[in-house]
Amino acid sequence: MDDSNKTRQAEELPSVARRGRGRPKSQPDPQRRAAIIDTARRTFIELGLAGTTTEIVASRCHISKQTLYRLFPSKTDLFVAVVAAHRQTMLDLPRPPEEDAPLAEIIGRIFMLDIDAETEREREAFIRMVMQQSHQMPELMEVLFREGPETSRRQLADWLSGQMTRGRLVLEDPVTGARILMDLLMGGIGRGPKGWKDLADRRRHMEQAIALFVRGTRPA
Repeated sequence: MDDSNKTRQAEELPSVARRGRGRPKSQPDPQRRAAIIDTARRTFIELGLAGTTTEIVASRCHISKQTLYRLFPSKTDLFVAVVAAHRQTMLDLPRPPEEDAPLAEIIGRIFMLDIDAETEREREAFIRMVMQQSHQMPELMEVLFREGPETSRRQLADWLSGQMTRGRLVLEDPVTGARILMDLLMGGIGRGPKGWKDLADRRRHMEQAIALFVRGTRPA
């Protein structure tokens, strides 16, 4: 067979066959990071702060420790990423700067009034684990507070400041406004002791709190 025939036959082979039996292409880093963070979150909930190690997370992700360390150099870095992901299940921030829906509707989106039951259970499980084990690793609790509530409050203050600039609401100070709004609505998170019958019952409470805030900050 001459060289031209060999070349033509090679070009007609499926691309997979030409590549041979090597390893499949690995996931891009953003996808791999997301998968690792999700596994780490579930592992923290199951095994606790002290019981979770980078070795366990790497094993459960079916990756090498070297791969894990390339993306998350330490357990603290991994925990920071988990907290950041958890923060997104608490407050949907930042928002598009020119979002023009009614303020009450946007605040409802920020505080995730339409959260589904499964996401609610997962975020409650993470919060419960942290509250129960916070005394075991105080250094991670400092990370949690900095990357969780502090960052959320700053992002919410930035959003409120943007709405003030657009003339949509009036506040003396957006940081204080963010504290007030979070106190009003984050107190509604969770059930049990607060007496919510279900998510719909809690939603009604939060809608009333949002309406109260919007009325109190409406421009004259």
